[in-house]
Amino acid sequence: MQLTVNDHNTYCYTGGKPFNAAQPTVVFIHGVLDDHSVWILQSRYLAYHGWNVLAVDLPGHCRSAGEAPASVEEAADFIAALLDAAGVPCTALVGHSWGSLIALEAASRLQERVSHLVLVGAAFPMKVSQALLDASLHEPMKALTMINVFSRSTLAPPPSALGPGTWVYGASMALGRRVLASNPKVNVFHRGFQACDSYANGEAAIRAISCPVLFVLGAQDQMTPPKAAQGLIAAARKAGKNVQVVSLAVGHRQMTEAPDETLFAIRDFIKA
Repeated sequence: MQLTVNDHNTYCYTGGKPFNAAQPTVVFIHGVLDDHSVWILQSRYLAYHGWNVLAVDLPGHCRSAGEAPASVEEAADFIAALLDAAGVPCTALVGHSWGSLIALEAASRLQERVSHLVLVGAAFPMKVSQALLDASLHEPMKALTMINVFSRSTLAPPPSALGPGTWVYGASMALGRRVLASNPKVNVFHRGFQACDSYANGEAAIRAISCPVLFVLGAQDQMTPPKAAQGLIAAARKAGKNVQVVSLAVGHRQMTEAPDETLFAIRDFIKA
């Protein structure tokens, strides 16, 4: 599905189903050096089970034009503009890693326009090591290798999003190269990491949301360890929010290392 958002062409994967205004909507937001395809199983299932799906390519990434967001706040503004362009009055927001921060910030701003918030592989603060920041700028292929090693608890989980035994490490390496090459004007790898590293509004944002929130965490996650989400979880509970937490025995790529478990956690939460 192609939409015009902020005067630029924006691509959203709909799971193979046309948009139906009578159905509830869920928006999927990818992380750094990813695109809509990381949500392939989750988005397609929901599209065939009564949901509108908008799995977006963020601006400046792959099929979407426009300036790549330089901050979480800029990306959250884009999500609000996306909902307006699609004519969506209310949606569930699902974000992974950087996308979880974007979803969180957007939910705090959009208030009742967000029915459910799902944060997959979330952390706050989401600090990025200086070594990785430098590598993403000066040696992006080295940095890509680093994050794919750190992100995985296994190389070929049975089953995976693309079938039993899929080499998820190799697939993610290929995706990262493609996303980086899709924008010759901006290093979206380094820009995305800088946006994660500099975001400072997480606890204020989660206190401001008006919807229930689900954390889907990887027990073996080395990129955003579960302990790095505890401050957000505690702040949400202290503010009286409806908080659920699901822990999966995987790393940072929950959607491909535990695709069914990730899907079922999202499905059961947003249908409640």
